[in-house]
Amino acid sequence: MITVSIVTYKTDVEELKKCFSSLTSPLIKTIYVVDNSEQIYLAEFCKQYSHVVYIGSQNVGYGAGHNKALRQVLDDKDVSYHLVLNSDVYFEPDIIDRIAGYMDANADVAQLQPYVLYPNGKQQEAVRLLPTPIDLIARRFMPNWLIKRLNYRYTLLFWDHKTPLNVPNHQGSFMFFRLSAFKKVGLFDEKFFLYPEDIDMTRRMHKYFRTMFWPEVTIVHAHRAASYKNTKMLFIHMWNMIKYFNKWGWIFDSERKKWNKEILEELNYKGYQE
Repeated sequence: MITVSIVTYKTDVEELKKCFSSLTSPLIKTIYVVDNSEQIYLAEFCKQYSHVVYIGSQNVGYGAGHNKALRQVLDDKDVSYHLVLNSDVYFEPDIIDRIAGYMDANADVAQLQPYVLYPNGKQQEAVRLLPTPIDLIARRFMPNWLIKRLNYRYTLLFWDHKTPLNVPNHQGSFMFFRLSAFKKVGLFDEKFFLYPEDIDMTRRMHKYFRTMFWPEVTIVHAHRAASYKNTKMLFIHMWNMIKYFNKWGWIFDSERKKWNKEILEELNYKGYQE
């Protein structure tokens, strides 16, 4: 069986309804909605669904919100997998069964990311190298024409994304986990309020298991990129990335160096191509 957690914050009901419509697989036991805004309208909406559990919460952040759900399912012997999901994601319901089948057949895989599209059909950069400080600073504050070469490498734009890849940086909108792996790795690091918790979790899983990009199934993520549009969210992003580099290393990060090198060699990276 599979459990799902969705962290909401003043989320639109229609968005959540569309997300729920993707979660009709008979393998799904419970959907946990952790509402960081404690909205009555969301609590009332969730009551319409017998397998949805609403958890009202103060705004504790993204990872800490999902931890509230994970703590309820970690010892459930009936549950093999847990999906961490954004409310702005939707997909064909049968992909849950297909992912579970892949995970059943690959016991060394702890985490999976599917192929991700924007609503307009454009490919989303859902898996990347582990970031260096310059990768993120340049993407934020330098003009596009100056960062093309850097971005081409960091976001793996040179690769067609048509083959599976064991990669240590997954976007947090759809993170399909083997539940038992949390016993080894631990839950989301709650020092991160928002943004780098997905990078942190994936690299921790990657240290002991395979963390796979699996393009055999596709989801749509209506990514808002809030920190590119809102000064407050930009500050939150920057502050939490400072925490991330304080934890893993600004200049010296041996895992980052090793794993990024392995990925670039596996994908036969030849350098920037116009």
